[in-house]
Amino acid sequence: MWGGYNGAGFKTVLPGEAHAKVSFRLVSRQDPEKIIASFMQWAEAQMPADCEIVWHTCEGSPASVMEISDPAFEAARKALSEEWGRPAAFVGAGGSIPVAGYFKSILGMDAMLIGFGRDDDQIHSPNEKYNLESFHKGIRSWARILARLA
Repeated sequence: MWGGYNGAGFKTVLPGEAHAKVSFRLVSRQDPEKIIASFMQWAEAQMPADCEIVWHTCEGSPASVMEISDPAFEAARKALSEEWGRPAAFVGAGGSIPVAGYFKSILGMDAMLIGFGRDDDQIHSPNEKYNLESFHKGIRSWARILARLA
């Protein structure tokens, strides 16, 4: 969000305009266009009569849920268990990877997304890290997964 004077120093005047960038993380069966329209309708209803909103929207992408009943997921579970020495768990997690939704909606295929980060990696935070051991095990895991799927 930003508005008013943005240069060096400060000004003690009320800004004549304000700006905001808004994004949404969708879950399965939410329509990006419907979510955007709903937000726009809500924001317009909050706007004072002497103000206006100018909208600039970007393309959204549908969320998807991957069906773990697919045999490829069981092959991946076995391959991951071999590499990591413990049973692999399927965990529902959100992310902004538009191509996964397009694989499902356009090609009718599930996309298998497998993360190798640790809980303390602080993904997308100022102190984000990624353990080198996880990186190497991830490489070996994908080699095992592809071998099982071949």
